[in-house]
Amino acid sequence: MESTESLMRLRDVEAKTALRKSKIYQMVKDGDFPAPIALTTKSKAWIGSEVNGWVRDKIAASRQGEVA
Repeated sequence: MESTESLMRLRDVEAKTALRKSKIYQMVKDGDFPAPIALTTKSKAWIGSEVNGWVRDKIAASRQGEVA
C-alpha cells in the first residue's frame, strides 16, 4: 500500500504556518516545531502531516484560550 505522505519545502511551511524562516528554525531548535528531514546533503523538507498536525494543535489551543 502506498503512502499519501507529502513533503513540504520551507516556502510551503512558511505559507502554511504564517511564520518566517528564522522563527521556524528557532522553534525547531527549541523543540516546539517538527524538525525537517534531509533530502540530500544540502536540501531539507518537512513532513506534511507533522506540519499539519502542528497547525491543528495551534488552532485548538487558540480556541481554548491558550496563547503560546
